[in-house]
Amino acid sequence: MEKHPAIDQLWIWDKKTHKNVHLWQLIQKLRTIEFDLVINCQRFFSTGLLTAMMKTTERRGFQENPWSFTYTFKTPHTKSKIGVTPYLHEVDRNLQLLQGICSVNTERPKLHIMPSHREKIAHYVGSYVVLAPASVWFTKQWPAERWQELVSRIPEYINCLIIGATGDAHMAQQIINYAGRGENLCGKLTLMESAALMENAIRVISNDSAPLHLASAVNAPVTGIFCSTIPAFGFFPLSDDSLILESKLPLKCRPCGLHGKKSCPEGHFKCGYNINAQMVMDTIKFLDLQNPQSTTESL
Repeated sequence: MEKHPAIDQLWIWDKKTHKNVHLWQLIQKLRTIEFDLVINCQRFFSTGLLTAMMKTTERRGFQENPWSFTYTFKTPHTKSKIGVTPYLHEVDRNLQLLQGICSVNTERPKLHIMPSHREKIAHYVGSYVVLAPASVWFTKQWPAERWQELVSRIPEYINCLIIGATGDAHMAQQIINYAGRGENLCGKLTLMESAALMENAIRVISNDSAPLHLASAVNAPVTGIFCSTIPAFGFFPLSDDSLILESKLPLKCRPCGLHGKKSCPEGHFKCGYNINAQMVMDTIKFLDLQNPQSTTESL
């Protein structure tokens, strides 16, 4: 959020160390300010407490928050019915908190990418895809061997750039070693630099994870791979060119949880393996080098 034109001031709650101490320090700091309106988009106890303690005449948030009894306006965090489209996106849920204040339509999240972010990735020119294969949750993560097969199938003239956190570098390197190509950028780019890299990508391919939303925030063409989680949860991509891939077979065990699991509860992980590399390839628009003016919808 650094230097975002829509933000006048930003306060950071450091939760990595002494979480509760830092929360109390933040509360003390914010209580020195009188706000006209406080909106809490989260349903967690901690942010509910923070909202309740702030000096303001109007507090808004979701009724599921334990501190919602202190709100002057609250609304349910509405869930979409599985299989009944269109699904409600988390963006729409958050915008419901503005009822009676202004009329708003669904909008993509927006990031303010600065020249310094683009400088780091400026040398990546030509045709490339951005791949985000890792996830904190195992059942959100398309199997590594599927990523290996995908990179092996992508034409040689298209560079494969793999992004992720430092801890994802090993998985990325395994994909590169198997396919004999690709560049491992895990741990080498900030979130904003990763978003800048996505801007000019032929396509971003990601699990149901943070990179999916970075792509939406820069309106990059994106393919979202949903394994154990489902779009009905409200975290699907919002880019103009966005496609969702999920198992075509009905699985009674899917979804197995809101955030994914450390392992497949059923032991088969069919929700991941039922999505093959060709399905992902068919979402990528490749440039025909023999005729640069033409494109193909898929291979």
